[in-house]
Amino acid sequence: MPLNLAGLVLCVTASLFAIVRAEDPYRFFDWNVTYGDIYPLGVRQQGILINGQFPGPDIHSVTNDNLIINVHNSLDEPFLLSWNGIQNRRNSFEDGVYGTTCPIPPGKNFTYILQVKDQIGSFYYFPSLAFHKAAGGFGGIRILSRPRIPVPFPDPAGDYTILIGDWYKANHTDLKAHLDGGKKLPFPDGILINGRGPNGYSLTVEQGKTYRLRISNVGLENSLNFRIQNHKLKLVEVEGTHTLQTTYSSLDVHVGQSYSVLFTADQPGQDYYIVVSSRFTAPEVLTTTGVLHYSNSAGPVSGPPPGGPTIQIDWSLNQARSIRTNLTASGPRPNPQGSYHYGLINLTKTYILSSSAGQINGKQRYGFNSVSFVPADTPLKIADYYQIGGVFRVGSISDRPTGGGLYLDTAVLGADYRAFVEFVFQNDEDILQSVHLSGYSFFVVGMDGGQWTQDSRNQYNLRDAVSRCTVQVYPKSWTAIYVALDNVGMWNLRSEFWARQYLGEQLYLRVYTASTSLRDEYPIPKNALLCGRASGRRTRPL
Repeated sequence: MPLNLAGLVLCVTASLFAIVRAEDPYRFFDWNVTYGDIYPLGVRQQGILINGQFPGPDIHSVTNDNLIINVHNSLDEPFLLSWNGIQNRRNSFEDGVYGTTCPIPPGKNFTYILQVKDQIGSFYYFPSLAFHKAAGGFGGIRILSRPRIPVPFPDPAGDYTILIGDWYKANHTDLKAHLDGGKKLPFPDGILINGRGPNGYSLTVEQGKTYRLRISNVGLENSLNFRIQNHKLKLVEVEGTHTLQTTYSSLDVHVGQSYSVLFTADQPGQDYYIVVSSRFTAPEVLTTTGVLHYSNSAGPVSGPPPGGPTIQIDWSLNQARSIRTNLTASGPRPNPQGSYHYGLINLTKTYILSSSAGQINGKQRYGFNSVSFVPADTPLKIADYYQIGGVFRVGSISDRPTGGGLYLDTAVLGADYRAFVEFVFQNDEDILQSVHLSGYSFFVVGMDGGQWTQDSRNQYNLRDAVSRCTVQVYPKSWTAIYVALDNVGMWNLRSEFWARQYLGEQLYLRVYTASTSLRDEYPIPKNALLCGRASGRRTRPL
């Protein structure tokens, strides 16, 4: 080919790439992570602030946007942010947990490069290392539908992030030391709404208008019930799935979960309680309140805050089963959400994961299938990329409960790319648990009391189960999910009960393909931090 023609082809090709890339906008964020004094429950604590804010700033984006988030670590210890529900497709290097990403050293920065590919909905970010989550550093993520993609409800008059969670007055360092000493955490001291304690949060609305609330439970362990005095909540979206628009008087939000509700300010003009209370914690129930303030309010809140469910498991289970996918609504693409018929796909494998608690060397530990996770000296994904031996072993945890006692290991489950698999979470303990899988959205096909058996599949919802990334497992119960393993990488499967996660109730799912095509997985980011046995390696030429 003549040189000038080759140059022309190269220019045209480059411009085509530029056109393709231009369709997906870039949004830039520059965040400084610092310690700062906070007083959410009236006591001074060391909080983790982002650009001076507690909670951190919201991330607003649109389907397929590229998010360039430069994080400066001004703490005195390593730090990472993770993105609860963001799938980081083909790119688990950016997931921001220690199994995938080297920590940002004190005084250094790292730029996350995320793409919210084929996603919509309500999620949140949080600090994943040590026990930083108990100090803040979390914030909301919203992914709006692209223009011309229909949304199954009119635009609300306002769209608000509501971050709820249990809270301790103790500093995160003291809580971590407590766990490192082999002890369980005490009962929390309170509940926060958007970083504020009792009566600290207020929301002003105009009579007759409808509003959207994106509610995420960013707490450490407790399921929380959310309600607004004299107002109904219409559920419209759960972790990226448009749902059947069922109306509830209150909503259980388990730890790690996100829900979008609509409510209409259709009551007489005055102030009303926003109430958040703990579930399954009787005899002690934590409650906090905020204020829904009508702009034409004739007076303050009156009477006691409305009560909610406390220990009723059946109430919560029935509500969970009523949360279903809206099959005719569009998701991130124009086609209806129901066009993917997950119930007609043959299963290729079943994993049964049973949570366990016990003592190892006289200290409290937790795990799945008798394995209590211990981090390796190198992030697993990075060790895998460089083929560094001796860091982890695929199959170091069984795909069935073993019935043996707890032991320590770096638990990695193997899975094949493009397999369609079933996970059964068996909870034989008397507490509710919440489980999250990074990199994926899965179908919650069933949940019930007792032991799961193959006959349990007869009651599965194979038509309109909700697709989400964090699911509850009720006490002495099981939950089953279906997931299409279409995202190559090393993905964290963990308890959202943060002390249990910290003390070993987590594993990594290695979704593997022998292919080296960019269509299946991206190479390590050019700016990736390298640590442990990968220190000194090259990423890629800039």
